[in-house]
Amino acid sequence: MIQPGAAILQRHDQYVALAKKGGIDLYFEGDSITDMWHGKKTWDTAFGGWKPGNFGIGRDRTENVLWRLQNGELDGVSPKAFVIMIGTNNAGSSTPEQVATGITAIVKTIQAKNPTAHILLLAIFPRGTGPTDRMRLANEATNKIIAKLDDGKLVKYMDIGPKFLDDKGVLLPGTFNTDNLHPVEKGYQIWADAITPILTEWLGPPSATGTASAPAK
Repeated sequence: MIQPGAAILQRHDQYVALAKKGGIDLYFEGDSITDMWHGKKTWDTAFGGWKPGNFGIGRDRTENVLWRLQNGELDGVSPKAFVIMIGTNNAGSSTPEQVATGITAIVKTIQAKNPTAHILLLAIFPRGTGPTDRMRLANEATNKIIAKLDDGKLVKYMDIGPKFLDDKGVLLPGTFNTDNLHPVEKGYQIWADAITPILTEWLGPPSATGTASAPAK
């Protein structure tokens, strides 16, 4: 992994401090797609009652997330559940097998620190202009591999990608940015609606307590 730049290290330090404060029951990890939950009204309305923390950082690859988790972002925090979605930034330069190996290492690192936590491992979201997009196909190949990490116990694999697509495999209008990669508010609402039932099963109904969110960028 390339040594993180100053800006990334600053955010990493913020996340380490956030973890050390504790009080987070629901831990989100990923790249810019997770990071962009920051500022979304859906975040508080969907997850605020579960004391969530958003540890996503834009442009991260699997190796970046692994480094962050191994260097303090799991210290002092004991979440009851994790939501992980990572790998799309690896698609252009790594094989699906390599990406899956990185995701597997992330899952195992979390399990080593939090052996009783539930892990919701999301399939990498669809991207591109259609079903034959090269990067989308690479991600789909990775998803087929990481689906096997579902152990029927604490690790659950979930593919919500079809909820973003029409019957031709094209991203639904108004769900993603013009880059065909990052969801907009409607897309985040679809995401929240898709995972709320399993989070409720694991964590119980959300309470009216405050949100433990990540520092502003």
